[in-house]
Amino acid sequence: MKKLIYVCAIALSAIIVGCNPLEDIHEDVNKNSSLEISGDVVYTLEDDDYEDLDLNFGNFSSNDDAKDLLPDFLSDKYPALGKGSSALITYKLYNRVDTYEADVYELSDEEHNAITGKTFGNFDRSNHIYDYLEATYPDAEDGDFVSLRYRFYNGSESTLTDGFAFENGEWIKFTGFTEDQYQAMGEGFPNFSSEDEANVKIPIALVDVYKFDPKSAGDIVLAMYELYQGGGVTRSFTAAYVYNGSEFLPYENELDVTLQFGHDGTTWVPDNTIKYTLEASDYPLIVEALSDKYPAATGSMDNYGNFERRPGNAAEWTPAMIAEAMDVVLSKLNPDAEEGQKYVVTYDIYNGSSGTEDIAVIKTDGVWVLQ
Repeated sequence: MKKLIYVCAIALSAIIVGCNPLEDIHEDVNKNSSLEISGDVVYTLEDDDYEDLDLNFGNFSSNDDAKDLLPDFLSDKYPALGKGSSALITYKLYNRVDTYEADVYELSDEEHNAITGKTFGNFDRSNHIYDYLEATYPDAEDGDFVSLRYRFYNGSESTLTDGFAFENGEWIKFTGFTEDQYQAMGEGFPNFSSEDEANVKIPIALVDVYKFDPKSAGDIVLAMYELYQGGGVTRSFTAAYVYNGSEFLPYENELDVTLQFGHDGTTWVPDNTIKYTLEASDYPLIVEALSDKYPAATGSMDNYGNFERRPGNAAEWTPAMIAEAMDVVLSKLNPDAEEGQKYVVTYDIYNGSSGTEDIAVIKTDGVWVLQ
C-alpha cells in the first residue's frame, strides 16, 4: 500500500506553484497499474447524481437498489481509490407514509351510554372508544379512517377529537390536538381556518407536544388537525412531520439514508465497518482484563503503552492475542453492537521502532473475533 502526501507551497517571491493532488494520483495510477490508494470519503448525492443513475424521481425506491447501483457509481467517481477504502454515502430513499382525512363525527350521549352501560354520556376507560369502533364498524377494511369527537371523564370531562385508521387488522389511534392546545396556538375554536395556517403552527406546536418524549433527528411523527369547512362541517386531516434535530418539518415521503461501502480490492461493497483508533485509556483496560492470562505481554504494555510485536519476544502479542484485546475494548466501547458488526482498529506497536498496525474484527456469537 503506497501512501501519498501532497504539499502545495506558495513562494513569497511572487512565484506561485499550484498542485492538483487528484490529478497527480491519476497520473501515478496510469504509470503504475498495481498502485493501490486507500482513502475515506463522505458524500451526499446531488440532483445530477440521480439523473446519472437514471433515477427520474430523485431518490431510490429501496435500499437494495442503492446497494446495487452505488458500487459502479463510486468506481466512476473515485477511480483512484482501492482496497481498504471506505465511502459513507447519504442518499434519498422513497418512504411513503399514509395520511388520511375524514369529516369529524360527534358521538351522541346515547352512543356513549350504549358502550358504557351508564347514563353519563361519556367514556371513562381507554378501551371504550375501541369498543365503540368494533361495534360500529364490524366490517372495517385496511385503509378505513374515521375521525371521532367524544367525551372522556377522568376526574373531569374533556372533549377529545382523535382519528382512527384500520391497519393490518386493528385500529390505530391518531391523537388530535385538544381544545387547550388549539387555544395555545391562538385559535378561538378547536380547528384551523386554513391549511396554510395549520402548516405554519403545527411544527411549532409539536416541539411542545414532544418536550417530554424527545425525538431524534430523522424521527417521523404524525399529527391530526381539524379544518373548518363551513356549513357546520369540520374535517380532520393527518400529516407527517420529520424532526431534523431542532425543529419539525413537513415530511416529503423521503428519508435521508446513510450507507457505508468498503473497497475489497475489486469493487465497492456495502460494509458496516467502523474505524477506531485505540485511545490511551484503552491500554490499561486491556492490561487489567488480560494480565493473568498474558502476564509478560500485558506487563510490557503497562510499561510502554503499546503492543510488543517483535517475533519471538517473550512479551510478543500474536494476532489471536490482539483480537482478544480488541474484544475487551470493543465490548466496553460498543456493548450493544449487533451480530456481524465490523471494526478496523488501529493500535500502537513496537517492532524495533514505534508504529501502528490495524486489525479487522467482527462480532460473532457475542464475541469480537478476527475477520
